[in-house]
Amino acid sequence: MNMFKQLRNLWIPCASMFALTCFGNAFAQVSYQVTDLGVPKNDNYSMIMSVNDEGWSEIMAGNFLPGQGDSLSGVPLNGRALINVDGYYVDLGTLGGPNSWMNFGEINDFAQVVGDSETAVPDPNGEDICGFGTHLTCLPFLWQPFHMSALPTLGGNNGEASAINNLGQIVGMAENGAVDPSCQAGTINNRVQLPVLWENGNAHALPTVDHDPDGFAFWINDRGQAVGYSGNCSGPIHGILWENRTASALADLGTGGFAENINNQGQIVGTVGSADGTTQTGAIWQIVKGTGTTQLTTVLGLLPGDAAGLAFGNNNQGQVVGGEWNANFYWSHAFIWQNGVMTDLNTLFPASSNLFATFAAKINNRGQIGGMAIVCSGPHQGEMHAFLATPVKQIVGESIAQAAPNCLQSNFPAADAVTRLLKKSGPGGQFVR
Repeated sequence: MNMFKQLRNLWIPCASMFALTCFGNAFAQVSYQVTDLGVPKNDNYSMIMSVNDEGWSEIMAGNFLPGQGDSLSGVPLNGRALINVDGYYVDLGTLGGPNSWMNFGEINDFAQVVGDSETAVPDPNGEDICGFGTHLTCLPFLWQPFHMSALPTLGGNNGEASAINNLGQIVGMAENGAVDPSCQAGTINNRVQLPVLWENGNAHALPTVDHDPDGFAFWINDRGQAVGYSGNCSGPIHGILWENRTASALADLGTGGFAENINNQGQIVGTVGSADGTTQTGAIWQIVKGTGTTQLTTVLGLLPGDAAGLAFGNNNQGQVVGGEWNANFYWSHAFIWQNGVMTDLNTLFPASSNLFATFAAKINNRGQIGGMAIVCSGPHQGEMHAFLATPVKQIVGESIAQAAPNCLQSNFPAADAVTRLLKKSGPGGQFVR
């Protein structure tokens, strides 16, 4: 498992990895006041996965082997789900096991939080859905101040909750207990994983398309519209929009895609494979009002030197954030896309922040961005820290991109040193998720 549940699978068939054309910074941007949220004691990694409109953030924190915290194939040694409220940390605890996590997850405006947690019960089928190597059952949770409770599955042993809207509707994934017929022999996580909607404490399976056996719902807006993917044991095949528990596939370039986030205006963000199948980039879709259909409106370019990327979050103003990685499968640059222009966030972070942002997970309606960044110098050099960036109307001055252009290099091993893990620990995946 890597930081986004192995990003669900390594899907780039890639004979080669070449960056696409980048959108230049054609207009003046605001800069950001950057808050380093640090790491809990004895940890070397933290990352904001969600930030609500109050500026409160949901954080996953733990330990990775040195240099692996920003690798797509990094395996966490331990992990905890936390929230940060105005500088105060709250450990959400677990459902009885040693670890909790939220490779997907959200804190809504009422401080309700969702994610996944290990229990103390070994998985009877030897699965390891939470991904810490413990092979304990992994359950979706709902945390409400100050209590964590398990959400039901669809009859199987495991599940994960990925998002909760302000109406209390929750989406994610749950097993139904059946063996996945699309899994190859020897696959560790080999049970059917279905997209799910939880309402009033009850789990409802959401449909897939094209008879796909698996799927995952990643986000739900305040109108009850959800997005994610439909696929098989090897990973995503179709990006999906669910409305009124009905699934429709999102358009792509012929090589697949998946959706990560949807705002209240019906704008969807995620990733699509390039038409030639060599890479994947961020993408934006729009629900066409009154038609029940969507259009692929924008395929994002890449920043110089990057090999692939995805859009991970957007707000109601249409600002989009995400991250890109290099040819060695290490996160390299966080970005913001707005008004048709993609910008490396590090050109908008002051040098005094001492943080080089490699991934931006979410942006709230105030324009605050949360994600992860490498500490460039000092006693915590090389650690991955959660950051919260608040827009300010002032010139950035010297940016961290100018002051520490080589900050990333110590965390990039040789390409042949990177072990790429696939969803369900099985071969044959294409998309990185």
